[in-house]
Amino acid sequence: MCGEQDARYGDDTKVLAAIGTHVATQTDRVTVRLPRALAEAAVAAWEREENDAPAEETPERYALRDRAAELALIGLAITERGRWEGEEVAVDLDLASAGAAVRAAQ
Repeated sequence: MCGEQDARYGDDTKVLAAIGTHVATQTDRVTVRLPRALAEAAVAAWEREENDAPAEETPERYALRDRAAELALIGLAITERGRWEGEEVAVDLDLASAGAAVRAAQ
């Protein structure tokens, strides 16, 4: 039973990836506006150096590190192409980074 379910999930993953291929050709980046404090925190995550050896990798730790990496990539985008407008920054984010932020909020 589990093998059939895994096969269906594998097929679903292939369809999702195919949809992603089509979406990527239609939308490369999305422009978002962020409050200054959040933008500065993202930039700080990008500029931070992680010198500690990584702890034992668990699924939870992997997910945590992945979200931290996405934040750092948003910080990089802000650094490279952010447009500061008063107390906000407008920045074109890769669709994947914008999606990662939305998923983290859910």
